[in-house]
Amino acid sequence: MSLATKVLAVNNDLPIRTEQAVHSGKVRSVYWLTAEDSRRLIEEKGYDVAIDSELAVMVISDRISAFECIWHGEGGMNGVPGKGAALNAISNHWFKLFREQGLADSHILDIPHPLVWIVQKAKPVMIEAIARQYITGSMWRSYAKGEREFCGIAIADDLEKDQKLPELLITPSTKGILTGIPGVPEVDDVNITRDDISNNSEAFNFRSLEDIDNYEKLLSEGFDVISDALEKLDQIFVDTKFEFGYVTDKSGKEKLIYMDEVGTPDSSRIWDGAAYRDGKIVENSKEGFRQQLLSHFPDPDILLNKNRMDERNALAKDNALPESILMSVSETYTGIAEKITGEKIVLSDNPKEEIIATLRDDYGLIA
Repeated sequence: MSLATKVLAVNNDLPIRTEQAVHSGKVRSVYWLTAEDSRRLIEEKGYDVAIDSELAVMVISDRISAFECIWHGEGGMNGVPGKGAALNAISNHWFKLFREQGLADSHILDIPHPLVWIVQKAKPVMIEAIARQYITGSMWRSYAKGEREFCGIAIADDLEKDQKLPELLITPSTKGILTGIPGVPEVDDVNITRDDISNNSEAFNFRSLEDIDNYEKLLSEGFDVISDALEKLDQIFVDTKFEFGYVTDKSGKEKLIYMDEVGTPDSSRIWDGAAYRDGKIVENSKEGFRQQLLSHFPDPDILLNKNRMDERNALAKDNALPESILMSVSETYTGIAEKITGEKIVLSDNPKEEIIATLRDDYGLIA
């Protein structure tokens, strides 16, 4: 059986019963369940949510995106074997640790399959909650240009690339395009300050000013939990992005929770500790794939210059990457997942058939 058959590339065509359009993102697809199915599962499975809560089936794919494009490989390999299962396994592990340490719940109610979550609908906070422990990436690029303020935070003059910062920095950006906020451009993923958030808390979907403190606390505490655990594996948690939202529990109480994914190679930079001590950067995250793309194509400016998006999209569409590149990424994702969870990532022979069978037989959700 070829590697291509082990990859779940298309995840928005499953026969899951829904009355709404399937929301398909770069990696995950969301199927909103009918009111009847949501209520039935809440009763049958005993989920800790209000009886009228909206539930969804969230299916992760093995697609890989970088530089705002989806990439594919030779031999019909339209994704990275094991990537989706690795991302879910890592997030599941960290969410469990967060609950055990009394931080906050997540939107995940059930895990029917390694590629599937059943989730509660949350009202998202419109912030990409970013925390940084080292100066690298976009922060370093701004710093190298002479900028000494980042998201309203003053930065010291004597820092070097990839250096550990004196303290953990919270450097948020917008989630989606927000309008009518003074001083905040109406574009996705633009850096913002804490004053921007506190002065416009309702625009960012915060219920109260106290919840701004709460999200920062959950972000920094969650970062520390992951960082401490990775340190024991001689891995460095460099920076990460969390997302937050509000849900209602069975008692009718609204609470702030973690949502999306946390501490994964897609949402974080993770460096090998031994290599860093030797003065080298070895990425155990998607940043390694980004660097492979930059060296693979003769004109890397296409990937870096947002004014060349048409050329970039054509590059991704018209060029099948060597199998060796995608398998290298597979080894990175499955390797770090197995280190973190202590469990083997097993590749399914036919993930789509497995998912359909599980959701039909155990959840009654196949139309």
